[in-house]
Amino acid sequence: METGLLVKQFARMGARIQLREIVNDTRRRRTSAGIDIRSDERGEFFDIRIERGERVEYEVVDLRPELRHLLLLGRRGGVKEKYLCGHDERHWFVCAVPGASVSGVATAFEALQPFDERWVARHLRRQKNRFRRRNEAFVRQGEWFFVPDPDIVVPEWLLLRNEPLSRGAGSKPHVCQFAYRTGGVLVWVCPRFPTGVTVEQYANIVEREPKARHWGWRQFVRDAGVYARGTVRHSDHKTVVLDGWHRVSMNTEREAPFAPRVAFLD
Repeated sequence: METGLLVKQFARMGARIQLREIVNDTRRRRTSAGIDIRSDERGEFFDIRIERGERVEYEVVDLRPELRHLLLLGRRGGVKEKYLCGHDERHWFVCAVPGASVSGVATAFEALQPFDERWVARHLRRQKNRFRRRNEAFVRQGEWFFVPDPDIVVPEWLLLRNEPLSRGAGSKPHVCQFAYRTGGVLVWVCPRFPTGVTVEQYANIVEREPKARHWGWRQFVRDAGVYARGTVRHSDHKTVVLDGWHRVSMNTEREAPFAPRVAFLD
């Protein structure tokens, strides 16, 4: 792996990187291998961590300095991993990209769009707008897509105010001024189970280990249908205003099997 070349390529889009080797010490909590965004006195940088003895290679396969984006290809044990690295509004980000056909920044943008939004975006009258944060098909804020749905009617008693949208794993939620949820599965979430367990799994856990009741559990609904209206706020993004009800979808990053290698820091 040509470390110097990676540094130069990231620098061309205005970013810094740090590549470092880490040791797998099972006796204590360790920093895992992967990619995330960290900060120092000079600002944000991409932190790429490789376990000692691990055979992994990274290379930039597409660089778009004018967009401040690039596609990073990782080869790990004969398996390819693709990451979109770039700048979105206020901060640098890294996102795992699913799909074997992704070959550049443009196809990575498309692969990260949910299926329905991708289909509509392909048929926009102005194709140059299909990757914008706001176009005729949707409004995007970070990983969340909001698609107009003028036919939905929400009874006042089902209206939720200041409702959080979270992808889990410690990410900072996006907060909707008004929201409506339908369907989904009730789950219990705590720091030890950040993606949640079902009601039945929770009962089994506390039966096996009574102290588990004090692990700081909270109830959430997973995979519910979600609609939003009004403002959507997040500290890392510009506030968006949704005029009328919009169906909410998350990008496809979690479909990439190597997505856990990216830290959720939004």
